[in-house]
Amino acid sequence: MDPLVALPIEPMKSIFAPLAATAALLLMTTIFSRAAEAGSPSQTESLVLGGGCFWCTDASYKLLPGVKAVTCGYAGGDEPNPTYEEVCAHTTGHAEVIKIDYDPAKVSLEALLDFFWHVHNPTQVGGQGNDMGPQYRSIILYANDAQKAAAEKSRAAASKVFRDPITTEIVPLTKFWPAEAYHQDYFAKHPDQGYCAYVIAPKIKKLEHELAGEK
Repeated sequence: MDPLVALPIEPMKSIFAPLAATAALLLMTTIFSRAAEAGSPSQTESLVLGGGCFWCTDASYKLLPGVKAVTCGYAGGDEPNPTYEEVCAHTTGHAEVIKIDYDPAKVSLEALLDFFWHVHNPTQVGGQGNDMGPQYRSIILYANDAQKAAAEKSRAAASKVFRDPITTEIVPLTKFWPAEAYHQDYFAKHPDQGYCAYVIAPKIKKLEHELAGEK
């Protein structure tokens, strides 16, 4: 994920095909059925999860109505104040994650979790696509019992769709550490950078097309 190196394109895997008729439809129904009532005050809740390079998950979740902000960061490890270099060196135990701030009146926790299985391959071991290493593992970090229950229920439902076993960890969130400033909104700021152009952009285009088709 070096900004100076354009990684080779890995063919998009067929794992997303089974989701098109089931999870995607359910997801969009859930998202747009939670429209906010007129005049109701805006609320903010947060969810932390990781599914590969946080540049990609950041851009993906910003497509959803009701998502107020997405912050790239690190979680799931033991070391305080981790740096990108330390996380990449596998010395912290942290994963690349995002913190999603959302309005629960406009998008539900269940919809955010459903979307998670749609934007990455939760069955891959040891990384995500060409991004290899434990920092790219699939992980959901719950902040309370309600998030834990929702995550486990969502994973159980997704396991009936995927052919291979899901490797996603569901663990308590102890601390979210924001990543360095240059990682924030990376795809939006550098759409022509090699990794962004060849790996992230095709996925975002596909997601935009599917979201538009379900409106």
